[in-house]
This record gives sequence, C-alpha cells and structure tokens, in this order.
Amino acid sequence: MGEFELIRNFFAAAPCAQGGEGVALGIGDDCALLAVPPGEQLAISTDTLVTGVHFAEPCDPFLLGQRSLAVAVSDLAAMGATPVAFTLALTLPTVTVDWLDAYARGLNVMAQHCGVALVGGDTTRGPLSLTMTVFGRVPAGKALTRSGAQPGDLLCVGGELGNAAGALPLVLGQRTADAAIADPLLAHYWSPRPQLALGQALRGKATSALDISDGLLADCGHIALASKVGIQVERDRLPLSNALVAFLGQSGAEAAALSGGDDYVLAFTLPSVELPALLAAGWPIHVIGRVEAGQGVVLLDADGQDITPQTRGYQHFRETP
Repeated sequence: MGEFELIRNFFAAAPCAQGGEGVALGIGDDCALLAVPPGEQLAISTDTLVTGVHFAEPCDPFLLGQRSLAVAVSDLAAMGATPVAFTLALTLPTVTVDWLDAYARGLNVMAQHCGVALVGGDTTRGPLSLTMTVFGRVPAGKALTRSGAQPGDLLCVGGELGNAAGALPLVLGQRTADAAIADPLLAHYWSPRPQLALGQALRGKATSALDISDGLLADCGHIALASKVGIQVERDRLPLSNALVAFLGQSGAEAAALSGGDDYVLAFTLPSVELPALLAAGWPIHVIGRVEAGQGVVLLDADGQDITPQTRGYQHFRETP
C-alpha cells in the first residue's frame, strides 16, 4: 500500500478529518488553512511518542491512537486554548491494515471527544513513532503561561495524581490486579482526558499553569523557574485515588503522584480570592501547596519538614554511564 492510499483509506475519510470550525482547508493540498478570529492568537504544540520510550510494544493500537492525541491536546488545555486542528506524522516499520484501522479508530474517538480536526501530516517507514502537532485558539493576551506565579498564590491541581504511573506495572505485564483496581488505573494511562474546559475556565484567574506530564515535582519546577518563585508542595494534601493506594500502598501512591508523570492533569497557581467561585462552579480543584518568595520546589511533610526526594520526574534525555 502506497503513502497516499494509506492516508486516503485510514485517515482522510475519518469523521475527524472532515473539517470544522476554524478549518478553512483540510487534507488534500500541500498545506492546511486555519482561520483564527480577530482578537485571538494561535496556540501550537508538538509531541512525539516513540516506541520503547513513551510506550511499550506490543500494545493495543486503538488505545495508542487515543493516547497519542490526548497527550498533545493536553498542552492546549494547559494554555487555556480551544482546540482547532492537528497534524499527524506517522512512522511505521511495516504497513499492517488491522493495526492502521484500529489506530485510526482510536485517534478518531479522541479527536471527536476533544473537538479537534485532522488537517494533514506525513507517513514514512521506520521505527514506530507518532508526532502530533496541535493548533488551538485563545483570546489575545489571555493564554495561561508558566511565568506569572506570585508569592502567596495557592498551588492547585485539577484532579487525582499518580494513576497513570501506577498503571505502568500493569501495562508492562509486571503485575496484575483485580479489575476494580486495574481498570481505572489503565484508563488514566491509555485514555487521558485533556482538561480543556478547566483550562478555559482558568483564563484570567490562574497566574500560571501547565499540564503534568513528567511528574508533579518536576513540572512545578518549570513554573518556579519561569516565574522566579519558590513552590511548596504538601505531601499530605496530594489527591490520591483509592485504586492507586490499594495497588501501590500509601508511600508508593505518593511516589507515583510526585514523580511518576503521565497524569495530564493541570497544575496551576491561583490567588486565594479566585478559589471559592471555581469550587462553587464544580471544578475538581485540589489545593496542594503554595507559592513563596525564593526559588525551586520543596516537598513538606505534615510537620512542615523538607522531605524533597532527589528523583523528581521523568527525564527525556539521560546521561549514559
């Protein structure tokens, strides 16, 4: 099967590739055309998932289709952006019809859930790799960034932490668990739900934000560095699911929440005056610390003692011994 036949059969005909609001021209030409309304800015992000680095093989291609798009769209949520479109650069070792069909179906499910249209991309032969570039729109000057946190702000997250990291032994076949424990953990790993609505609700309220991909402590470090502040995380306020604690125990669940990564839950700083209205509106916000003058991130126990671990999160590049 040739490149253009592959694109036509598995992607161009998918419901998510039929255009939508903000898409002036989709698949079929050398470029797609996006229309951004006056007074808005275009938010753009690229994510690559590589076999053996970001996911293990073999894996379910339908679930991989969902996950590969969700982790990219989550960056739009972190900026408070509304999704518009995405492109897919797909590198495959071989062309397998069943694999492509399942992957495309999973991709389409997540695209429709997020309200984002497939507008182009590329295919080539090589080790399995999936690169998504996502495009969103946000009112000019209203995008959430990492650089606005102020001393006195609350440190908040938009949901439970550590579930995806807790699922990893299940994904790799290292452990098993009853369905009541395994299913919710695996759902967080394979089908994360970008917090798009929460990100948009935080525009004009949160002083900084990002999505947790590399681990809470590591990602809070990005906010601390960009905002030139210190951040205190309180271990005993971490929101942990019952399934995670049952599977890993309390200390294991805490470690997964702090350093495991792949949560794709928003972490953000918020003036305390903004919290009551957001909670009253039903947003799943958990206060887990605060911003202070200084630099870096510290983890505190119930007595206020510094218990910051040396390992803080996933690193994309590590020195070889």
